[in-house]
This record gives sequence, structure tokens and C-alpha cells, in this order.
Amino acid sequence: MRDMTDFQRKLSSFLPEIELRFEEPMAKHTSLRIGGAAEIMAFPKNREELAKILKTSVLLDSKYVILGAGTNVLAPDQGIPGLVICLKDCLDGMEQLDATHIRLMGGVTMSRGAGFAANLGLSGLEFAHGIPGSVGGGVYMNAGAYGGEIKDVCESVEVMDPQGNIRRLSNAEMGFSYRHSILEETGDIVISADFRLTETPSEEIWARMKELIAKRSASQPLDLPSAGSAFKRPAGGYAAALIEQAGLKGFQVGGAAISTKHAGFAVNLGDATAEDMRQLLRQVSDKVYAASGIRLEPEIRIW
Repeated sequence: MRDMTDFQRKLSSFLPEIELRFEEPMAKHTSLRIGGAAEIMAFPKNREELAKILKTSVLLDSKYVILGAGTNVLAPDQGIPGLVICLKDCLDGMEQLDATHIRLMGGVTMSRGAGFAANLGLSGLEFAHGIPGSVGGGVYMNAGAYGGEIKDVCESVEVMDPQGNIRRLSNAEMGFSYRHSILEETGDIVISADFRLTETPSEEIWARMKELIAKRSASQPLDLPSAGSAFKRPAGGYAAALIEQAGLKGFQVGGAAISTKHAGFAVNLGDATAEDMRQLLRQVSDKVYAASGIRLEPEIRIW
């Protein structure tokens, strides 16, 4: 076993009660199954532990990155120096606030939250049922699918700032836009989100969600590691259509490829590196621009 780094020793001494893993492979925690080792990965179990980690990071003047379910992240091959805070099994909980409102904690998966709403006879989150990420990640990037977006149903968000302080932001204060929220600028972390939904018979909601699941299964490469849609939707059309028109369906760089099933997905064929994936996204963007004059921007978060 390699010797501990100075940062590993310091953080261990400050946070003896919190689960820390050293040289933890990022590939184990991302849906693309790509990424080298994080110097330290912390696994807080609740908001109190999260606040303590953040305050300790400030005290040690150390940088950190937040990882949710890892479904929209391309982690670097060389690993990540410093701290990765993994919230996947943190911030868990769901509750009904009144007849039309629910609160979902940031660590709840989007699919689980949509199912919770459906069982309560509350409609509005059907689009989220097949999104593999967490509520925190979904709110952070204003996730969407099949015509629905988080901004359409999210009424307010409870966030924690880098100093461990908590406040609540309204929908307007969140600055939602296409695949974006103000949290990308502030660095605040989603603790929970309140959703305003519509009373609808549960059987109707589940029928709609089953329809969307069947649609996803038929059209998307769910059998291969991916990070969902590889590119943002451009103003002049749809990414998948532009990629297919450029003759790039199945285009491959190393172990990374554009899916032969859905041109909007970049997949790991089994041994892709982060560099393979970066080159694939870059080359596809260049080739589509040459063919159509439209520049595609990655939706995948490239760390």
C-alpha cells in the first residue's frame, strides 16, 4: 500500500468519524465506468457530516468536488488530487408536505422520487422516472426529458453553501435555464427540493411512466455504460439528428463510440479512457460543425 499523502493524514485527523477512502477509483462511481483514483473520497451520511467536511475543507484551504450518482460525469484518467465528496447515499428522504407538494432530499434518485409522487397520485415528475441521476444533480443542471424539466415543477430548493450554511432559494432565485441553474456559479449543494405537482389518479401516472420506460428501452443503449445524452440540444435542431446526418452513428475513438442505437449517446464499449471519450466528443462536434454549421456542446460534465 502506498504511503499516505499529507492531505490524507490531515483530513483523517480532522474527520475521524466520517467514512474516507483513499485512492478510490472514480470508475467505480460513474455511469461511464471511466476515471482514475481520487486522492480522498468522503462519504457523509447526513447534512451534519456534510457541513463538517465543508468547514474542514475551508479550514485546510483545500478544494473539493461534489459527486452525486455520477451519471453525467467524465472523470479524468489521471485521477483527482484533493477531495471528492460523494453524496449518493447521503441526504435520503421523501415526504408529502400537503395535497400537492412533496419534498425530496438531494440524494434520492430521480426515478425513486417520481415513483413516490406517482403513488401519492401526484403528476408532474413522470419525465424524471427514467433519469438515472439524483435529485440534487437533477436540480443542479435542470435535468429534463420528453418535454419536462425540473424548473417546471420545482418550487424551492434548500441549499448548503461552501461554509456549511443552509438557505432556501425560490424557483426564480435558482436562475433555471436549459441544463443550467445558478448553483453552477455559486457552488451551493442541493440538500432538498420542494415540488409543486398536480393531483391525478395514480394509475394514469404509472401508465404514462411505463410508456416512457418502454420508449427509452426501445431507443436508448441501456446495455452499455454511458452518461445519457452526450450533447446539449442546439438552437438549430437536435444533436442526435445532426450526428446521424453527418454519418457518425457508430463513430469510434479507442474504446469510446457514438451508439449505433441512438446517435445522441456516447458509450463505453468496455475499455474506453477519459481521453478516448474527450476526443470522441471533440471530433464529433467538429465534424457536425463542418457538415451543418452548428456547433454541439457536451452535456456530459468533463472534469
